[in-house]
Amino acid sequence: MTDILHRRRLLKSAACGFGSLALAGLCAEESSAANVTASNPLASLDPMLPARAKRIIFIFMQGGPSHVDTFDYKPLLFKEDGNEHEFRDARVLAKTGSIQKHRVMKPLWKFRQYGECGQWVSDLFPHIGEHVDDLCFVHSLHTNGVAHGPSTLFLHTGATNLIRPSMGAWVTYGLGTENQNLPGFITIAPSSANGGPRNFANAFLPADYQGTAIGRASQPMTEARIRHLTNSRLSQEEQQRQFELLQGLNRAQLGDDADDRQRAVLSSFELAWRMQMHAPGLMDLSEESTATQAMYGIGEKETDDFGRQCLLGRRMAERGVRFIQINYADNGNNPRWDQHSKMPLHEVHAKASDKPVAGLLADLKARGLLEDTLVWWGGEFGRNPFAQNSDGRDHNPKGFTHFLAGAGVKPGFAYGETDEFGHEAVVDKVHMHDLHATLLYALGLDHERLTYRYAGRDFRLTDIEGRIVDGIFS
Repeated sequence: MTDILHRRRLLKSAACGFGSLALAGLCAEESSAANVTASNPLASLDPMLPARAKRIIFIFMQGGPSHVDTFDYKPLLFKEDGNEHEFRDARVLAKTGSIQKHRVMKPLWKFRQYGECGQWVSDLFPHIGEHVDDLCFVHSLHTNGVAHGPSTLFLHTGATNLIRPSMGAWVTYGLGTENQNLPGFITIAPSSANGGPRNFANAFLPADYQGTAIGRASQPMTEARIRHLTNSRLSQEEQQRQFELLQGLNRAQLGDDADDRQRAVLSSFELAWRMQMHAPGLMDLSEESTATQAMYGIGEKETDDFGRQCLLGRRMAERGVRFIQINYADNGNNPRWDQHSKMPLHEVHAKASDKPVAGLLADLKARGLLEDTLVWWGGEFGRNPFAQNSDGRDHNPKGFTHFLAGAGVKPGFAYGETDEFGHEAVVDKVHMHDLHATLLYALGLDHERLTYRYAGRDFRLTDIEGRIVDGIFS
């Protein structure tokens, strides 16, 4: 029996086939092992385990704030200020393999106890200090990498040098998004330095799971936009007809034999169209009351910009964005908290971020969102308890502090300890792989089962390591 050459197949194989080839070329850039849900790769999925959190807000403090000057109170530093002691300095060990003496430097700010839990907080963060009874401090973190680039990549992707998916991409791969009109993973004002786009990229995961960037570091938030979101040349009705025509042509060319990667590209077009209808309202902070904006420090010179980021993060959380990253960052070679000299500059960054973060915590709690939103605050590493360049501190990946809030973590609680100088984690140590595993667990994801097969191997965020830190949960 002779095969009948249908018009659709003829067009696909002839002139219009060039469009199909172009689309296939775009798709070829994606992983050949992609296994995307054909109908809707961002559909909301059931968690693997009982979930405490529906979403994460990660407040990234780029550059490594000093834990011994902020939340990890060490009285011995005041007593031994100016004296020399031997320390296993990560940088010196990497270069010489030797242990050297360094001059102890006390914190530049006083510490006070806050809340019923009595958590010590320095005068850098008086507003966050008012919320310690809602916070869970992890004082015993340690990580891989000594320089900003490797440690920042490790914080975001679980690897220091390889191209791996970011944590936000893994989360949306595992859970999808709660709101089909918005991306599942958004990063606000990301930096182009120290990993740049790799910190919110999908790597070998399908493109649906990459982060959507709003603005960029060092750009005023009043100017931040989602690129190519609006079309001022055509009316909404004209854009609707144009979109439906293009999608119809694309689907006609793909036919029934399209692979999952091609369908993923079309679904991304559809999400972009839905975002045109919904994202502009998300970005409009004028909808918020004057009191709410004031709570975030909007309208005040020092806090306006980061306050806008934090308020936008809350608006995303209540609209169902699964992973939200708020970046206190810049695009320079010396990240904001990176004071190798002039530690007093920590005060500049604390003033810019303290009130906005406290406002976010208060706002989430008042709206009931803190019950199922996990707030995560921290940098890529901490800083040493001894001096560098007279009045600075060098990088310290061996022991530092992050804090968590909401979604069933123990409130008013401190987990783990560094040594008496605050240099190395010594009690209940938590590696960054462990923290990643624990955050996924809070979302109902098993870090050992959340895998993706690529290049003949199953990959996961925690590689072949990681343990869940049960002690931080109520």
